[in-house]
Amino acid sequence: MRTVPIPVDTSKLVITCVKSPKPRLLNKDTGEIKTDKNGNTVYEVTVSVEDEFGRIELVKIATSGEPPIGAGQQINPTGLVGYVWEIAGRWGISYRAAALLPVDAEPLRV
Repeated sequence: MRTVPIPVDTSKLVITCVKSPKPRLLNKDTGEIKTDKNGNTVYEVTVSVEDEFGRIELVKIATSGEPPIGAGQQINPTGLVGYVWEIAGRWGISYRAAALLPVDAEPLRV
């Protein structure tokens, strides 16, 4: 299955960091940390996503480099995309952003 990035429109969503960024582990037994193709550490951030109807979901968003955010901050994911995955009959969507910035910060040009 080829993974195609699906752009996510965040204009009607409120996204809040609920767990501070941490490096994403490739192997919990060895402690190996995931890196991107440029060798930068990939960080994982747990966020709550609230839509315009008040529905809330918890999701994890990956990004390269440590984002300047902390738990409780409302964030603006720049270049957010979703990837559909399937393993052994199970499937889901993983999310990745070019950057995760506090709402009061100036967005990056992508």
